[in-house]
Amino acid sequence: MSPDVDLTVPKPGRHALRDRLLALDSRLFEIGAERNWPLAEPLLPRLSRSANHGVLWFATAAAVAAARTPRARRAAARGLASLTLASLAINTLGKRSVRRPRPLLDPVPAVRHLKRQPITTSFPSGHAASAAAFATGIALESPAWGAVVAPVAFSVAMSRVYTGVHFPSDVLAGAALGAGAAFAVRGLVPTRAQTGPPPRPRAAAPALPGGDGLVVVANRASGSADRMRVLHRELPAAELVECEPGEVKDELAKAAARARALGVCGGDGTVNAAAGIALRHGLPLAVLPGGTLNHFAHDLSVEDGRGLGRAVREGEAVRVDVGRFASGDLEGVFLNTLSLGVYPELVRERERWSHRIGAWPAEVLAVLRVLRTDRHPLRVELRGETHPLWLLFVGNCLYHRLALTPGRRTDLADGQLDVRVVHGGRHPALRLLSAALAGPLPLPHSRLRPSGRYPRPAQTKVSRLRLTGIAAGTPLAYDGEVTDVAGEMTVEKLPEALTVYRPLP
Repeated sequence: MSPDVDLTVPKPGRHALRDRLLALDSRLFEIGAERNWPLAEPLLPRLSRSANHGVLWFATAAAVAAARTPRARRAAARGLASLTLASLAINTLGKRSVRRPRPLLDPVPAVRHLKRQPITTSFPSGHAASAAAFATGIALESPAWGAVVAPVAFSVAMSRVYTGVHFPSDVLAGAALGAGAAFAVRGLVPTRAQTGPPPRPRAAAPALPGGDGLVVVANRASGSADRMRVLHRELPAAELVECEPGEVKDELAKAAARARALGVCGGDGTVNAAAGIALRHGLPLAVLPGGTLNHFAHDLSVEDGRGLGRAVREGEAVRVDVGRFASGDLEGVFLNTLSLGVYPELVRERERWSHRIGAWPAEVLAVLRVLRTDRHPLRVELRGETHPLWLLFVGNCLYHRLALTPGRRTDLADGQLDVRVVHGGRHPALRLLSAALAGPLPLPHSRLRPSGRYPRPAQTKVSRLRLTGIAAGTPLAYDGEVTDVAGEMTVEKLPEALTVYRPLP
């Protein structure tokens, strides 16, 4: 193996300012070596070794994720992503740019020496970079967990000077690079605090001390037991009702008759049912995420029972838009999205096979079965013209693609329907992939017509949409539920129609 420090490389010429800084750096190193660090001898060398190859941080991430809250899991993932980016930067650029030898160990007491001395170049400190990247990444997502991890990260960074393997400037440079990596990850994948909707328009909702007057219906199939226990600790006076999926709508209707506020715990389909009943009874809605994706709750910045409990106790709430659709005798509302075309067929195929072969294999099989067909799943008349479509997507409020993250809404009361169309034609997989990768670029109304061989998905914003010529038996998906529509369908906005509890800054 070639040496990491190439002694044949000529040293740079003298530079007064640089020489003074290097001399100061060496003097600080010597002061640290001469100083007695209380309680450090049995701890810091072991802590320094435990951080080799990121082992300490992977174990810490597992411990944080074990808290089983969405924010803790996101914090752990962000910390590891930041650490990975920092390590790549150190190993590909940092160590190769400044080939600085390690400090001489003569001033450092032998009891502090590591059993195996590192052979890489000294500048910058990879351990300090990893520590700072992990701790900063954690703190950007969860300041509370960041405060827990920060002392450990600081101790790891200091251990590199204590054990004599780095100069102080190596540690400072590594820490700065690590923190920069964490902020770079945040630029690529924004935190919830960056992407949460604005706390407006604020709404008048009853403050319910202890949750008195709140009735929460939970879908037992969503695995909501842990979340309900947390909510019960926050709101001991609230009435909590757990039921099977087939009983959810009946229990919600019963709860609405005796509640001052209606609560729900479950996935997006369960929340959709609760929203329709809350609208009919004029009740504020309290949403506790309990499903797999929980789009509405997360876009509302409601993550767990603690935040929701505070909002209910203090009467913190906002008004949000609701989408409504009608086709013949069928009427319904949606809080997230409505779609015609490929997606509803995918949902049906997946449900047909999931109980036989499992969820993920069923997902893959559904995609293959739907996309290999040559027929267009949907033909509609839009503005007097018939269009073959692979997908018609309608979002309740504008969906944004934020850096590399999937689409999210930053405003739940913008009064708009986000309409996107993937036109029919050959190569459906390519067209749908193009739709998935396309950013939220507003297109003029005229671009709803197909153009070119592989047109970009068209997008427009409206407050009302009318479709005609829908074939009988065409599947419609809304908030994860699937039904059939035919003939004519209208979709419209109900601006600021629903009051929802939301913890405010």
